[in-house]
Amino acid sequence: MKVIVEELHARGHQLTVMRANNSYYIKETSPFYTAITIDMACKFDEEFAKTFVSRLLEIQRQGKSAWTRYELEMEVAEKISEIHQVTVKMLEHIFENKDLMRSLRDAKYDLVLTDPVDPSGAILSRILSLPLVFNVRWTTHGEGHFPIAPSPLSYVPTPMMELSDKMTFLERIINILVFAFGKLQVANYITPHYVGLLEKYLGSDVDYLSLFQAADLWLMRVDFVFEFPRPTMPNVIYMGGFQCKPSKPLPQHLEEFVQSSGEHGVIIMSLGSLVGELPQDLTEEIAAAFAQLPHKVIWRHKGDRPATLGNNTLLVDWMPQNDLLGHAKTKAFVAHGGTNGVQEAMYHGVPIVGLPLILDQPDNLFKMEVRGAAKVIDIFTMNKDIFLQGIEEVLHEPSYRKNMQRLSRLHRDTPMKPLDSAIFWIEFVMRHKGATHLRTQSYKMPWYSYHSLDVMLFLIVLFLVILLTFSAFVTCLCSRVCSRRKTKSD
Repeated sequence: MKVIVEELHARGHQLTVMRANNSYYIKETSPFYTAITIDMACKFDEEFAKTFVSRLLEIQRQGKSAWTRYELEMEVAEKISEIHQVTVKMLEHIFENKDLMRSLRDAKYDLVLTDPVDPSGAILSRILSLPLVFNVRWTTHGEGHFPIAPSPLSYVPTPMMELSDKMTFLERIINILVFAFGKLQVANYITPHYVGLLEKYLGSDVDYLSLFQAADLWLMRVDFVFEFPRPTMPNVIYMGGFQCKPSKPLPQHLEEFVQSSGEHGVIIMSLGSLVGELPQDLTEEIAAAFAQLPHKVIWRHKGDRPATLGNNTLLVDWMPQNDLLGHAKTKAFVAHGGTNGVQEAMYHGVPIVGLPLILDQPDNLFKMEVRGAAKVIDIFTMNKDIFLQGIEEVLHEPSYRKNMQRLSRLHRDTPMKPLDSAIFWIEFVMRHKGATHLRTQSYKMPWYSYHSLDVMLFLIVLFLVILLTFSAFVTCLCSRVCSRRKTKSD
């Protein structure tokens, strides 16, 4: 969101950002926006995130099995349920604050821009009767396409299952079962929290899912270089890699370290901002593998310094990831598989050694692996030798870099930069007070009408009526013919 907010500000727009009072990633003061701080804490604070991630890692270290997968899914569902419980209380707190609501209405905003992984923005936009624009990859219902676009499960894989668009019969069975399980989780752990809230403030005729489906515009943080081809809708605008940009010169100390790598080049490693630190035994294995390489390594690492750390490895609290990926001496990117990191690597054409940890990360890296641009390693069964072998394979097998550079060319070959496209469509919604002409009305149809079950039932009944009528006519005709023949015979 920060990238879009800064670009909108640069183009002269005035922005107001709503935040909880304990938000650690949305600052209260900024030159780019005015903040409205809600006098209430959200559930997803820094401590919650750290504990949540640690628990997910702990479960996965038990080994791969159906039970581990089930335990993992239930842990995620329960924690998400806790987040939504607090979200409902925060929304009630906002809506009951008459002064705040009056100021929001008096401000006469042009639209609400929000990430639908949290429903707050969608609900607020309905109450304020404002156009709604999503910056989206995920919603509370799962991957962003599923609530609005036809998604045939025969070739559209359910997210996080590491399936492609070429599924075997068994994989299609799994795909359907997992999709149904996901629907059940949403129905049990998310939707019930909002029934009373929506009825109180929006009326009993407002459905939770329809709040999302009624959005004017979906700015999708992927493209079809990353995603598998699938049906889409006119109000879905693809801006994959919108945060990517040409690299800038490195700080002097980093540039000197990179240049000291000589002909071998540099490997960079980052596990993102959500994963604070890995278990110490895994850290030691990774450091020991790096120490055996002739390359220099820049590792974004928090926690204790590994005892096996080699002289070729530089530990940093923060790194200019985009600038390092764009450096000519960078040979490989060791990454956890977050969407931003994968797309930055693709933008700069740097092959990936994947160490997926949680949530969508295995699926993101799987998409790169099937395209031959990444080597994925199971971090929970990994040791020094396995990790070292994986890195050397990516470094010395030319196909990884070749395939990633091909993806980079496809990703960059667009008529308009992704960020420019996103801003154009946001401003389009402002100019026209919405984009309802791009939005299908299918979400207002009953499920049986959407799937044409009523039409099929009507046609079947009509066919049976015609068939029975014809059968009765033939029976009657045959009866008369037989009767006449009998009369003549007599």
